[in-house]
Amino acid sequence: MQEDFIHYLWKHKKFNVTKIETTEKEPISILSVGTHNFNTGPDFFAAQLKIGEQLWAGNVEIHKKSSDWFVHNHEKDPNYDNVILHIVWEHDIEVHRKDSTLIPTLELKDYVNPEALNGYKKLFNTNQKWINCDTSFNTIDSFLMSNWLERLYFERLERKSIEIYELLELSKNDWEGVLFKSLAKNFGLKVNGDSFFSLANSFDFSIVRKLHSKPMVLEALFYGQGKLLEDVNEIPYFIQLKKEYQFLQQKFNVSNEVVLPIQFFRLRPLNFPTIRLSQLSMLYHKTPNLFSEIIEAETLDELYAIFNVEASLFWETHYTFNKESKRIKKRLSKAFIDLLLINTIIPIKYSYAKQQGKAIDDTLINLINKIASEKNSIVDKFNNLKKVSKSALQSQALIQLKTEYCDKNKCLQCAIGNSILN
Repeated sequence: MQEDFIHYLWKHKKFNVTKIETTEKEPISILSVGTHNFNTGPDFFAAQLKIGEQLWAGNVEIHKKSSDWFVHNHEKDPNYDNVILHIVWEHDIEVHRKDSTLIPTLELKDYVNPEALNGYKKLFNTNQKWINCDTSFNTIDSFLMSNWLERLYFERLERKSIEIYELLELSKNDWEGVLFKSLAKNFGLKVNGDSFFSLANSFDFSIVRKLHSKPMVLEALFYGQGKLLEDVNEIPYFIQLKKEYQFLQQKFNVSNEVVLPIQFFRLRPLNFPTIRLSQLSMLYHKTPNLFSEIIEAETLDELYAIFNVEASLFWETHYTFNKESKRIKKRLSKAFIDLLLINTIIPIKYSYAKQQGKAIDDTLINLINKIASEKNSIVDKFNNLKKVSKSALQSQALIQLKTEYCDKNKCLQCAIGNSILN
């Protein structure tokens, strides 16, 4: 029995509310269950009850056992002084206030609807199930599913916005700098994301502003900070990059000591860090005012045009400095741009609009719904239960659902879990 289930029962009155009474046999009438509190303090605020002949207004605390009151040290916490009802599944000890008066207790187990209890047991019988509701997921109403996934998507945006605001504070409110760091991390993908992020943090973004008109010099900065120019190489382009980087080190007093190692292992050639860093440098060469361009863009076509860049000329015949390859332009693919839009651009646009007090939710929904669904193990498994992910909004929402609800057994805070129990 989870405590969350008792919260659910009380919040939605999933018990015989007409005949409940305290352990002292006083009748209880519920005028208001109160407001569910998900932070510290009593579980429900501002409940209104009639216990016996007395009207009460105050807080409600919920536990599996009455003795949990003392396990959680509530008797020492003044936040619990005005609890008017203690709701438990099993009553095993009396609980008193500081003035020695008895806190009324409702032992709920004898009043619960058997169907609700059976539904709970079925939902949380997790033997060999990927998610608790995998046998019922395909029965969920499509309208309910759509609304819940949209809400989950904005929950995910909110979580990402917290990370963006933390970067903004560290960057002294420099949105361009925050965008650069976020983009760098996503250009590195999973293998080099942290390394590229440490690279972007290893120098002030003002240097990128100063060098944007010289793409080779910008490349030299990125490669040098990424420790990719430390080998001995006789290729003229490599020698020129190294020379430029040595000059930049002296001019801007930059160091790469804190930059995490960059990996080539387990990467497809088009994702090699040499290619991605060149594309990043060409992006800032092409669009020096990248942040304002992104904020002003309202359509996917505008955003795709901004990211229509390719690696510099040398990389048309190379993937690494050492080996020549068949000539091919190393342009950012639509699939890669979509990842940037999903993980960086839309969260940046959302966070900036929120800071400015502007509502652009409809614009963002329109954008994210036009981007194809991501393909990963989480999305694939949900789609095997029921075909639900047709756009990036839904795939992002499903990731949020799995990681923040399913994996944490928060079925009772999930619209899908509530639907099954109801």
